[in-house]
Amino acid sequence: MSHRPSAREIHAGEAAAVGITEPVIRELVHAFYGRVRQDPRLGPIFDREIADGWDVHLAKLCDFWSSVMLMTGRFKGQPMAVHAAIPDLEPAHFVRWLELFDQTLREVCTPEAAAMFAAKAQMIGQSLQLGIAARRGELPPVT
Repeated sequence: MSHRPSAREIHAGEAAAVGITEPVIRELVHAFYGRVRQDPRLGPIFDREIADGWDVHLAKLCDFWSSVMLMTGRFKGQPMAVHAAIPDLEPAHFVRWLELFDQTLREVCTPEAAAMFAAKAQMIGQSLQLGIAARRGELPPVT
């Protein structure tokens, strides 16, 4: 009997086929958050909110992107709860985050890998923003 690949295996295979590897993820995460730390809008928020230190946070973010892109399952965390707990997080912060992420993607990744990362980042950003708005009671009621 032949093995039918799961959606997870297919996605991980597609990511690997366009050059997404653990070293690429590490390079992307470290380069991107180096930019974030220097950014006048995002840097102060991250510096204030990262309680476990940047080395621990970067390792956690490498695990996150490895889980998202390569389906490794290494990430253990609750991004929605963490982001929702930041009272001054606004949509403009997500826009800036995506701008810096896209800029870093273009420098670190192949165009195909950058497109895969960018699509996931857009989806994650939208999901986080909707979840935060819902928790804050900022969504209009469904009629």
